[in-house]
Amino acid sequence: MQPYTIIGAGGAIGTPLAQELIKSGKPVRLLSRSGKPFEGAESRSTDVFNQQALTEAIRGSKVAYLLVGLDYNTKLWQEKWPIVMQNTLNACAETGVPLVFFDNVYMYGPVKGKMTEETPFHPSSKKGSVRAQIATMLLDAVQRGEVTACIARSADFYGPWADEKSMFYQTVFKNISEGKKSQWLGNPAMAHTMTYTLDCAKALIILAEDPTAFNQTWHLPSKNPPPVPTDLIRISAREMGVPYTGVQAAPKWLIRILGLFIPIMKEMVEMVYQNEETYWFDSSKFEQKYGYRPTSYEEGICETVKFFNLRKNA
Repeated sequence: MQPYTIIGAGGAIGTPLAQELIKSGKPVRLLSRSGKPFEGAESRSTDVFNQQALTEAIRGSKVAYLLVGLDYNTKLWQEKWPIVMQNTLNACAETGVPLVFFDNVYMYGPVKGKMTEETPFHPSSKKGSVRAQIATMLLDAVQRGEVTACIARSADFYGPWADEKSMFYQTVFKNISEGKKSQWLGNPAMAHTMTYTLDCAKALIILAEDPTAFNQTWHLPSKNPPPVPTDLIRISAREMGVPYTGVQAAPKWLIRILGLFIPIMKEMVEMVYQNEETYWFDSSKFEQKYGYRPTSYEEGICETVKFFNLRKNA
């Protein structure tokens, strides 16, 4: 059987994707810098910046998932992301392996109303410009007939395995577990769609299994209408068995000051616009085509708390 190959194994989406694939009896090949073993899968140490090595690593695959997670640094993204995308496109073009690219919504910039697959690219941040650049590289390669590929976009995600690179985990779950007040970058009164990690994993498999899903863009299933962040924080506190003590809003000016001392906060300043207005990530295209019902926030947060409790006590 042809393997389902994940380029950029591990992390908040790669790990549950690998688990779901293995659970369904599919052969899985994981490509990462470390080549760390993963039960039930073939693991390879692969340098995505080495064109030949990447090409040989995906050769013979049923599909390749691009889930590389570079450090959250603008300069690094500007330098490295175009190389990662071009190497991946070249590898898929040479081998004929279809590509599923897991993407975010930075390229849209501020959006009035719902974000859909037809929303034009108007990035207002340096990171958004990078995401627009690499998405356009893929779309152009598809248009030229060089690759078969689709883009699968997610809103800000939460759920099992979403910790280090999940702002919701860092500012809500982690703070509550440490007895601190939850924080929200921007305005916590503005509705904000979130995507559950396990919904991402399951949807990525659905797309790879459907030949008609390729050569277009998809928003991965996310529960709407979007909740108000304070409601999500109340649910989180309840599921973690502690009183709700409110939320500390962190406006842009405060994040800018914090960025003088905390590198990640410096990187977040240009992205705060996402939390200053309503953030409605519309995934109805996927839900209607595949009859998929996104996980409710109540259930998702409950399962997330169980997951992190089990991992903490393991």
